[in-house]
Amino acid sequence: MDALNVINVGTDKVNSLLNIVLQYGATIVLKLVIAAFLWMLGRWLIGVLVRMVQRSLTRQRFDPTVLRYVGSFITVTLNIILVIAILSYCGIETTSFAALLAAVGLAIGMAWSGLLANLAAGGFIIVLRPFKVGDAITAAGVTGTVVEIGLFVTSINTSDNVLNLVGNNKIFADTIINYSSNDFRRVELTASLPSSEDEQAVISRLKDQVGSLPNVLTSPQVDVQLSAATADAITLSVRPCCHHDHYGTVYHQTLEVIRALMRDVSLKKA
Repeated sequence: MDALNVINVGTDKVNSLLNIVLQYGATIVLKLVIAAFLWMLGRWLIGVLVRMVQRSLTRQRFDPTVLRYVGSFITVTLNIILVIAILSYCGIETTSFAALLAAVGLAIGMAWSGLLANLAAGGFIIVLRPFKVGDAITAAGVTGTVVEIGLFVTSINTSDNVLNLVGNNKIFADTIINYSSNDFRRVELTASLPSSEDEQAVISRLKDQVGSLPNVLTSPQVDVQLSAATADAITLSVRPCCHHDHYGTVYHQTLEVIRALMRDVSLKKA
């Protein structure tokens, strides 16, 4: 009889333990299923919100780089909030998690101070807009066309088709020369001739020939001035203006006109 009672008591305990396991197991599984559903729903809603914001900014003609920054910032921020909310729903204490996240962020910030400086500088470049994608600039000793303004580096393609990745902080801390900012750019060249030449006739010839070149602007007009004179030679400054996209072409064409003039002067003396 005693053995039967022991068996009954043991069976009751096993049944009770099994009921507890089933009860808590069902609760945990249900919470995991709901958490997975909330994660997928939250991710979908975040994607919808980011696309709505980007479309709104696109209609207002914001720079593509700004769109990427805003989209990345909203996505990361909302994903962190979503994870914390799901953990809180599952019964996990989020206060300690937030403190741990802050401590990890501080450690990462100290270890990656250089990267964060580049990140902050990239944000200032986007807000202050000293240049944009497609502009020709000189920054941090690199001259070329801006291909992309990234989170940490700016991609600049030089005239010899070499891609340079320059840290945003280095760019922002240095002098930035933007060749594409103004409506036109002036070409600076000089022509050296014998002092016996009539500078007024030469100036008139250069203005006519350089002014007739393709892509040279009529306003402002070609400027040719006497810039230096010695007993043996005179120096003329030749300054046509053009759009930045045509700078290289106008520079070399003007140089050819000056070379032809100097060749004619040499033949005349001979």
